Amino acid sequence: MSKKLLSVVVIVSLLVALLAACAGGNNNGNAGNSGGSEPATTNSGNNGGGENASGGNSEDLTSKYGDTGGLKLPLVDEPTEITWMLVSEEPANDKWIAKEIEERTGIKVNFETYSSNVFGEKLRVTIASGKLPDIFHGLKPAELKKLGKEGAVVAINEYLDILPNFRKLYVEENPWVIASYGDEDGNIYTWPIYDMNRAVNHGFMYRKDIFDKHGIKPWTNTEEFYEALKKLKELYPDSYPYASKTKELIFRDWAYGWGIGGANYPAYYDEKEGIWKFAAIQPEHKDMLDFMKKLYNEGLMDPEFLTDTPDSWTAKMTNGTSFVTWDWIGRMELFYNQVKDQNPEYDLRYAYPIGPTGNIRTLPKIDANWSIAVANNENKEAALKLLDYLTSPSGGSMMTLGEEGEIFHFDENGKPVYPELEGQPVDIKVLEQKYGLWLEGAYLRPDHRSVYFNLTEREQEAQDMIIEANKFEPLDPILNFTDEENERIAELQVALEKAANEFNAKYVLDPSYGDEEWEAWVQSAEDLGINEYIEIYNTAQKRYDAALQKQ
Repeated sequence: MSKKLLSVVVIVSLLVALLAACAGGNNNGNAGNSGGSEPATTNSGNNGGGENASGGNSEDLTSKYGDTGGLKLPLVDEPTEITWMLVSEEPANDKWIAKEIEERTGIKVNFETYSSNVFGEKLRVTIASGKLPDIFHGLKPAELKKLGKEGAVVAINEYLDILPNFRKLYVEENPWVIASYGDEDGNIYTWPIYDMNRAVNHGFMYRKDIFDKHGIKPWTNTEEFYEALKKLKELYPDSYPYASKTKELIFRDWAYGWGIGGANYPAYYDEKEGIWKFAAIQPEHKDMLDFMKKLYNEGLMDPEFLTDTPDSWTAKMTNGTSFVTWDWIGRMELFYNQVKDQNPEYDLRYAYPIGPTGNIRTLPKIDANWSIAVANNENKEAALKLLDYLTSPSGGSMMTLGEEGEIFHFDENGKPVYPELEGQPVDIKVLEQKYGLWLEGAYLRPDHRSVYFNLTEREQEAQDMIIEANKFEPLDPILNFTDEENERIAELQVALEKAANEFNAKYVLDPSYGDEEWEAWVQSAEDLGINEYIEIYNTAQKRYDAALQKQ
């Protein structure tokens, strides 16, 4: 090639590079698209502005770390430091997670960690000082709204163009999130956690070893449940087949099977009628009490079911006094490990719910009650984008699983193995202490391959049973109450719950209680303010519906 031709080629190449650079520079400030799926590419440094990170001198790390949800790594185009106040029993800045966050995002996080027993007090002092850390958690959503209106924390919805994961999960796919947790102007100040819950966490359980020994089939409905308890009573006359440790909460725990349960119990949302009701005066509640009364009168329910302590209940469930209960699914392994040396055949298993609906509680996939917030300062865009990255599958894996090939590998069963922790049980606290994983207030989208979701055979059986049968009560709407409404609900609920629990106990335990006493209770409950209590819920429901219609 001649020197003249070579010179022409070089000049053309430089012009092409220059034009490309100029085109890339036009993305600054509004690269994202809040109305579509185009990835956001704006990156900020300490001043909240800056170029696209992939267009600067930094290496584009996006493809190296999996699905970022549309964010480009690193998140900033110049070194950035932020502070993050959260709960941990020991420092985290020297842990693997702090170094990994900086390597991936370009953001150095100074974790301000406090133990759980002093965190609340430290947070209050920090808030009062007016010197907020860039990211923090621990306030209630209502408290964050006040700070937001004062301009102290960021309205996250105003930055959707640079937050593709937040936009997708909490605006496009779940528009109710802002209606439930935002203020009257549609501003939201709290960053939710996504997909934290397992499908099944609580429910009825039975002694499979005892059932198998006597040829008793596990129940599939309420009548079969009753017949199984009767058979156990015949075989073990001195026993009380059903035992409970939750005291008066048994009425709440069983309520889902009768279609009157909910996270706001004793208030619940009737999906068929589209209104809120008070559970303890509904006909379904009376049916549930009548069934409990039947069990109690026939000696099928432990007479101390309203007073048993965890210790006394444990003794009954492990020494052969009782065989059926309701509790957290982890209890199946705890009880087995407690008695396996004396009774290696002990086998507590999950069972189907009882009641006309035969359903259990649905656990929410989105939880904003952690109230993770971002201070309204010069680091806000960097902090917001870090939270958005941690909400992506890539960031969620980093915070709860680690980096494959660096601190762990998967075994032949797809379970994570941490070579440095070989020989010791590995749970999320161990991972927090060793690597800084699972820091409370910093995991926003847990990876379900993590050890937290390593279910035992018994626990997996519980998930499979309920998921395959689809035995879940619908989630009630999450309402957005005013401060005045919250105060009034709290005032009314104390008296209403106390009266309801007293009546429930008398109705089940007193042989003389029946239809006449039920009618008298319903009337007295109305006099205690039930109508006002439920009207607050239905008024908030109308606002909730209107907010969704606006979106």
